[in-house]
Amino acid sequence: MGRDVPALVFTREDRRRYRIKMQECLEVFAQMLREARFEAERPQVGLEIELNLVDDRAEPAMRNTEVLEAIADPAWDTELGRFNLEINVPPRRLTEGGPDAWESAIRDALNHADERARSVGAHLIMVGILPTLRQDHVGESALSENARYRLLNDQVFAARGEDLRLDIDGPDRLRTYADTITPEAACTSTQFHLQVSPQEFPRYWNAAQAIAGVQVALAANSPFLFGKELWHETRIPLFEQATDTRPQEIKVQGVRPRVWFGERWINSVFDLFEENLRYFPALLPLCDEEDPVRTLERGDIPELGELTLHNGTIYRWNRPVYAVANGTPHVRVENRCLPAGPTVADTLANGAFYYGLTRALVDEERPVWSRMSFQAAEDNLHTAARNGIDAELYWPGMGEVPVPELVLRRLLPLAHRGLELTGMDDAWREPLLGVIEQRCVTARNGAVWQKEIFHRLTGSHTDPHEALRRMTELYVEYMHLNAPAHTWPTD
Repeated sequence: MGRDVPALVFTREDRRRYRIKMQECLEVFAQMLREARFEAERPQVGLEIELNLVDDRAEPAMRNTEVLEAIADPAWDTELGRFNLEINVPPRRLTEGGPDAWESAIRDALNHADERARSVGAHLIMVGILPTLRQDHVGESALSENARYRLLNDQVFAARGEDLRLDIDGPDRLRTYADTITPEAACTSTQFHLQVSPQEFPRYWNAAQAIAGVQVALAANSPFLFGKELWHETRIPLFEQATDTRPQEIKVQGVRPRVWFGERWINSVFDLFEENLRYFPALLPLCDEEDPVRTLERGDIPELGELTLHNGTIYRWNRPVYAVANGTPHVRVENRCLPAGPTVADTLANGAFYYGLTRALVDEERPVWSRMSFQAAEDNLHTAARNGIDAELYWPGMGEVPVPELVLRRLLPLAHRGLELTGMDDAWREPLLGVIEQRCVTARNGAVWQKEIFHRLTGSHTDPHEALRRMTELYVEYMHLNAPAHTWPTD
């Protein structure tokens, strides 16, 4: 959501004004698209990483306020839970600074933050769901202190009118209810940003949607929640359920969920913002002082605050973003489907695969989304989340195919080609995409490693929570070595 808000009660007048302002913003956005006012000459990439905090025993540490004060860096911010933090890595050109520059910058920032966190009794861990998290860790007291989170919580439950139901099947089954949205804080992700021109945006968004399932299968890293072994990437169903504003009767009527894959390929970035207004009532109807029509008329660039705030409360797995930087507007695709971790090396390999593959698919004469139904892409996402790297996914011309075979035979060569088109030479591409190749060869990723360690420990009669705790301690140790997770030992 990305902005501070006051704690208040919204009136019908607030909602009426907000609806009018959102419509004005949408009309101004359409005019800006027609007049080609957007930055398109120097596209950049960006990265956000959400992290968990643990104590010396690898249990959740509810200390993000103290840790932020110790880090004292505006690149860091709170997340929903008091055991979460987020870093916004500065945007850059994809090939800027040489092959090791981005990795060094990210590792330096994370190592510095971890050192400062240790000074207040906490440690950082990059993982999709913290394995030692228990249900009693995600009550109302676990909400971060920022008023925007409590306000969002209140509005979700006001819309829903009843407790949230969590129901996830896997090797174990989780069935429970929550009276806050804090279970969402269990979901910590990596978010890749890609700035593109408005004209190119629909092709890049469609490509990102088409490969979301493959991304999740390769990078799955969230097999445990509240002590239960569930999906390889449990973040996906958990996030969908933990922010659902719809009671059961509304679901049956076909109302769209706020965590949403979407329902169609698009022809314009405008399509997505227009869907936001058409399908989703405002959760936070807060109006800015800016008049977007007058701002544009006098030759300035509007922030479109209502449009962007509303967009921030609709959680697409590939989200459109409008922003103004240095007085110039741009649009970008925010890829949100991947978990955090396990290492910076894994993260940058995931990014290379995503950026390279989308670029190659966008350039194809007959794009993949013209040969693949939108429903098949969505089905791939959930199949991949359930089964991880062992999943079989649909791909045009191949049918249902195991993920390693799909990637090695078809998608990895495309990712190489796409990165080459961005100006990345072979010496840079090979180490990054080599991580993806070896994941496929070994059929191992973060989720597989976690499950293997857990079962080895419980097989020797270790208490399940103690097994998760010891596994998490090992995870942190290997995370700091920065060797990709497919190389981690399990004995």
